[in-house]
Amino acid sequence: MRPVRTAFAGALLGTLVLTGCGQNSTTTTPSPASSTGSTGSTAYPVTVEAANGKVTIAKKPERIVSLSASHTETLFAIGAGPQVIAVDDQSNYPAGVPKTDLSGFKPNVEAIVAQKPDLVVVSNDIDKVVAELGKLNVPVLLEPAATKLDEAYDEITDLGAATGNTDKAGQVVTGMKTALDKLAANAPKGKKLTYYHELDQTPYAATSSTFIGQIYGMFGLTNIADKAPDPAGGYPKLSAEFVAQADPDLIFLADVKCCQQSRDTLAKRPGWKGLSAIKSDQVIQLDDDLASRWGPRVVDLAQSISDAVAKAATR
Repeated sequence: MRPVRTAFAGALLGTLVLTGCGQNSTTTTPSPASSTGSTGSTAYPVTVEAANGKVTIAKKPERIVSLSASHTETLFAIGAGPQVIAVDDQSNYPAGVPKTDLSGFKPNVEAIVAQKPDLVVVSNDIDKVVAELGKLNVPVLLEPAATKLDEAYDEITDLGAATGNTDKAGQVVTGMKTALDKLAANAPKGKKLTYYHELDQTPYAATSSTFIGQIYGMFGLTNIADKAPDPAGGYPKLSAEFVAQADPDLIFLADVKCCQQSRDTLAKRPGWKGLSAIKSDQVIQLDDDLASRWGPRVVDLAQSISDAVAKAATR
């Protein structure tokens, strides 16, 4: 498997994200106890219902540590960037985030506490980091990889409530919904296109039941991985022969940065040179990060898919 990268395709396969290529299905909901003042600023204390239960935050956090690349992106998108003092080694967006050698996959409690956080945000409870930090009275929000868009929206709302950025979080969610609805509405109609989304060159794929699969579903595409003999929780390991026989119209690669995959490398795989997507130049190299995170930039991923579908529909 490829080097670790953060992902819904990462919390994917249960633990696949820990070894490589790259959902965990705990649903979170906005806290009914979250309240706002007349100006829209969060009134503290505030209670947020996350995957680790109801978390009460006494005052507006000013020293946030994020151990999730997706949540780092969300925190900055909702205006909480100035409150973030440290992020994990996989967080690389937006530019200039306070990146450290902290790991969300091998969390070191001592190193986390050394940052003197008043809030820690994680997407995985590896090595019981939530409980360990709880023993030290450090508030932790566990917001797992989203398995559907509504969960992603809920987590953005949670982070807004927790950090005192309720209004901005609401604006981000509304903007995402509007943009995605527009992209889906403008998708070409009538042409039934099939696709293959590659997580790594093993090759692992993603079915329509996954978060990424639901994004593709907005555009009326048929996923060849849905007919895999072993769905493996939505992330089946396919054979080269399976993909060749399915002969998808479109191939989307989410293993470009990590594994340097391209139309040319696919053409060298046994039996793949004659695939329709390769011959017609319908191999789309996605941004690995966009294809593996469930924050606000999901819209950018959907735009990439939309552009590919529009191009293929004209052929």
